[in-house]
Amino acid sequence: MYVEWKQIHRDGMRRIHEKTTPLYQRTRSFRVYASNVVPGMLQIAGYTTGLLKAITAFQGTPDDVADAVRARQSRSRVLREGDHRFAILLEETVLYYRVADDAPMRGQLEYLLTVMGQPNVSLGIIPARARRTVWPLEAFYAFDDQQVAVETLTAEINLTAPGEIGTYLRAFTDLSRIAALGVPARDLITKAITALG
Repeated sequence: MYVEWKQIHRDGMRRIHEKTTPLYQRTRSFRVYASNVVPGMLQIAGYTTGLLKAITAFQGTPDDVADAVRARQSRSRVLREGDHRFAILLEETVLYYRVADDAPMRGQLEYLLTVMGQPNVSLGIIPARARRTVWPLEAFYAFDDQQVAVETLTAEINLTAPGEIGTYLRAFTDLSRIAALGVPARDLITKAITALG
């Protein structure tokens, strides 16, 4: 299903976070690829605030940023509660995109170093100079093998057709092969922290 963001956010952004919480709670295995921003489930409040303020201004939607930040933080409890596994891939460039001021950016990158130590989280960073077999894609979230949510500039596309889901999962597998994990991933994040000055 293709739904425009202006429709989803017509009365602000808090509602969509609350509406998707049951999906997050029932999903056991998350596979997330992000080419533009840190995925919502890994965001600290300061980073989310900067990002949602920019989205609100660009889309011209009602400003409920403070409530939306709280709702996103609440939805993100799945990272620490319940039986959920997370395989997350970030393009290295995501570490450098300034969607918030320096202090929240530093806090966000430091949080990535913390969360990657959790036993239920695998965080890979795709180096900017990696030889690619799959080009950079739009951000997507795979919820078990049942649904893939694809985020474009104008809309969210929710895919449930097995063939389409399979294609995104295959892309995720191929992207995983070129991602840095463990110490090399930590080194890339630390390098981005240092670049903040």
